[in-house]
Amino acid sequence: MSVEMPAPQKRPAYEPAKRLLKPPRYDPGMKRPISTTAGTALILLRVLAGVVVLTGIATGWDALLSDPDSVLEGFDPSPAGAQAALWFVLAAGGTVLLIDLLFAVFVYRGYNWARVIVMVIAVGSISTSFVAWWAQGQEITVDTTYVSLSLDILVLLALSSRSAAAYARRNERR
Repeated sequence: MSVEMPAPQKRPAYEPAKRLLKPPRYDPGMKRPISTTAGTALILLRVLAGVVVLTGIATGWDALLSDPDSVLEGFDPSPAGAQAALWFVLAAGGTVLLIDLLFAVFVYRGYNWARVIVMVIAVGSISTSFVAWWAQGQEITVDTTYVSLSLDILVLLALSSRSAAAYARRNERR
């Protein structure tokens, strides 16, 4: 005697806008979905990748400056000016990474505004990579933009899911 399991219900390929725009139900006790947790983990991986990039910039700063195409606009070309430019780059990058880390915390805690801002940043980053590839012929390689591009795409997929949106909007009354 075999017991047949019912087939899982598939979502249709096309859904009417009315169904897609239907607000999630009010549920303050909703458990955090895996998509929100995965999105947060991907944001943290993006921060870690940024730390690796800043470390690479710091260790290869002299080689970067010796490149004839590099110019320090607004900084003294002396060694002290080059050091000041390095600190400026590291401080700016560190500030961006700290803000990204804060967004990860807010997304994990279920704030919808943070989820939306992170998705907008991911779309901007993906679009910038596309424009650089299309207009300037910049190659997408593992050494340059592949890791950040793939992380941005995965963040966008995770945080734009229905479950992540429902969790971020679980406290909204309609």
